[in-house]
Parts: sequence; structure tokens; C-alpha cells
Amino acid sequence: MSPKIVVVGSLNMDLIVTAPKIPLEGETITGGTFCSLPGGKGANQAVAASRLGANVHMVGCVGDDEWGRVLLKNLEQENIETDYVTISPGATGVALITVNQEGNNSIVVAPGANGRMTVEHVRRAESIIRQADLLLIQLEIPMTVVEEAVRLASHHRVPIILNPAPAVPLTEELLQRIDILTPNETEGKLIVTGRAEGNVEVEEIIFNLVEKGVRQVVMTLGGEGVAYSNEGQIKQLKAHKMEVVDTTGAGDSFNAGLGVYYAESGHLADAITFAQDVAALSVTQFGAQASMPSRRQVEHFSSTKPSHGEELVDEIK
Repeated sequence: MSPKIVVVGSLNMDLIVTAPKIPLEGETITGGTFCSLPGGKGANQAVAASRLGANVHMVGCVGDDEWGRVLLKNLEQENIETDYVTISPGATGVALITVNQEGNNSIVVAPGANGRMTVEHVRRAESIIRQADLLLIQLEIPMTVVEEAVRLASHHRVPIILNPAPAVPLTEELLQRIDILTPNETEGKLIVTGRAEGNVEVEEIIFNLVEKGVRQVVMTLGGEGVAYSNEGQIKQLKAHKMEVVDTTGAGDSFNAGLGVYYAESGHLADAITFAQDVAALSVTQFGAQASMPSRRQVEHFSSTKPSHGEELVDEIK
């Protein structure tokens, strides 16, 4: 049976330009192709989860403009329930994305309607949150909305995956309600130390997050793979070596894959392996939602990829 996943998060129109490099501060360069594609961390994760076989409800907010209508239609075409996507007077969220020749990106987001989400939007969706197998949430929406969605899911004993992006400080009260936290290194440092800079070992970040009450931490390390906590240990899985076209949405594809498989099985290590396969495929295509693979594509890749084992990094004291 398909897992029921509720995604609470952002919907943006991505305005993408390719360029030979990411411009420096104050620098103007000549880019290449331009396109506009549906995006937003919430919608990206919803689309990815739907393509992986989940029954997905989206809770979010778009503007009453053409881009808002396009984003809603796109979700519906991806078989995502949109009853709890509110149409708000004003502009839809926009992300300005530069993609360089190596497939890396630089992103600036204008929140638009995402910033107009309220706790009432989430409360109206309590009935579907209560029935969900998993809540998937990120931080491109107001923190009050995040806190209310997490509170409702926790109250109904629905497992919660929080992807803490973009990076902001988080309270221990919030962290103690999270089943799986999925920061990258920068986000993990900010949550633990209050600063995104500085040298802090991955193990130390994970130890601190567990001490703050997070049940399980899955930290993405880019090309170095994934480090995660499970049953008192920290382990690491290497990344797949892929021909990278565009990394936009890779983190969202990982979180969706993790959520779908975890909702199906409850087994973290296998869910991480599956999520890595999903993310590996996503970077081989251009665009965020456009690059999200189907379940059949992931299963084929999983059956043909070179195998690599996990490494025990440390014991959680």
C-alpha cells in the first residue's frame, strides 16, 4: 500500500539561467540559456515523493497570479492533492537560480506567498496530518507555521522529517519533536553553534543534535555521502559517483526518498540507501522537479549500481 505523506512547505517558480561560473560579488557575466520551471523545496519534495509511489497531500500557499496557477496545475498533473494549497492575494514565491558548468548552483528566494502562510492554513489540514504515515517539512515558510505543523504531527504521533533548509537557528523544544533531522554541514553547524562558519567535526554536530533531543540525524555531506546516527552509533555511507548536470533539487529528492522508504519500512539505514539512489539520479538531469526520478528508475539503478558498504565513524557517548 502506498504511504500517505503530507508535505508542508514552499512553492516557487524557479527562474534559471546557466552560466560559465557563479558570479562574484559585484560581477556581471554573460549567461547562457534561461527557463522558468516549477520549484520550491516543499513542492519539489512533494513531486519527488509522488513519483516514488506515495500518496501525497501538499499544504502551502501560492499567489493569485499566473505563476501560482501554473504551480497548482503542475502539482495536480503530478497526482498530488492540492485541497490545502491556499491561493493568497499577491505574488507567488520566486527563486532566482544560477547554474554553472559543473552543475553547481547559487539561489536567492523571494518568498512571496510562502511568507503569507499562517498557522490557520496548517490547522485546516489537521485531519490529513492525523491520517498521514509521515510529515515532511522544510524552512522556506514562516517558523510559526513549521512549529504548528510539527506540534500537530507530534500530537497525533505521526513521524516527522524536518529538512532544516534554509539554515536558521532552531529551538530545543522543536528539535525534541523531530524524528529525523536532515541538515547539511552548514545547517548542522548553525543549529548547534549559532554560526554557519567555523570548523566543527561532523561527529560533534551529530552528537550535539542528539543531545538536544533529535531522535535520529541524517547529515548530507555532498560528494562525501551521508553520515547518520542510529542506535547509539554514527555511520557514514559514501556518495555515488555520477555525471552531474544540475544539483538543484538534489537535497529535496534525497529527503523525499528518505521519507517514502521510511514511511514504508520504518528502517532508517535502508531508507538512506534508497534516498541516496534517488538523489544520485536527480543530479543527472536539469531542473529541480523535472529531474525527480520515478520509482521504476530508482529500482533499476539500485539493482545495477556498484555496491559500497557503510563505515562505522563513532559511538555516541
